[in-house]
Amino acid sequence: MAQSSSHVSRRQIIVERTAVLIITVIFLLPVVWLITTAYKPSNQIFSIPPRLDFAPTFAQFTAVLSYFDVFSLVKSSVIISIGTTILSLLLGVPAGYALARSRSRYAIFFAYFFLSIRMVPAIASLIPFYLMMRDIGLLGTWWAVIIINTMLNCAFVTWMMFSYFRALPRDMEEAAMTDGCTQIGAFWKVAVPAARSGIIACVLFCVMFSWNDFLYPMFLTKLDSKPISVALLTAYGTKDITWGSLGALAHFSTIPIVIMALFLNRYFVQGATNGVQ
Repeated sequence: MAQSSSHVSRRQIIVERTAVLIITVIFLLPVVWLITTAYKPSNQIFSIPPRLDFAPTFAQFTAVLSYFDVFSLVKSSVIISIGTTILSLLLGVPAGYALARSRSRYAIFFAYFFLSIRMVPAIASLIPFYLMMRDIGLLGTWWAVIIINTMLNCAFVTWMMFSYFRALPRDMEEAAMTDGCTQIGAFWKVAVPAARSGIIACVLFCVMFSWNDFLYPMFLTKLDSKPISVALLTAYGTKDITWGSLGALAHFSTIPIVIMALFLNRYFVQGATNGVQ
């Protein structure tokens, strides 16, 4: 009986892992195609059948580096992402903690209200925000994108940290306040360290949302402040798409965020899982 159960369990594991592998391959195939396109000669990109034995070339990267100031594009993406993340955490983490420790029965309602803000279609807030930034003189700067991304990401951080802080026991905070610590001190010295994985998950979400954002930077920045996500649009011409340039630019757009996600993956999974309890 035990052997039969073990056999079934082993078979189930094999089936599950095979299914995960197949799904992963399906999702990664477009990414692999785009990456390999950057190293293919232009006349072999759409060869039928697709060739895997092509001679790699860096011509696409040379062309991209000659046409674009890639350093400036990446710098803009980094500044917008870091600025948005810092402001979102400074506002969202204390707000989430305050809601989690609130004794009001409406606290959970307000938490989900903040989440609903993140669901507002981007185009709905673009025009009024565009006019607002124009009137106060921030149109065309990084700050215009940072402010609107902070508004959306801060709402998400508030909801996520509310769920995370609510799942944490209050015993250690109460013990700290018994020893003379204030509520703010208990938050900073006890609750924040205990919620480290949740905060790191919020960091990753905020960076990814800001790094991949296209609509707001497209209309709220000017030539010298546009991020890499907007530069990808230049690969689309009026008659065709320069897939080689798109593949080369995609390297600069995806590699930084992938590296960060790989390094912080453990905290991301743990924090995201606890944050949706």
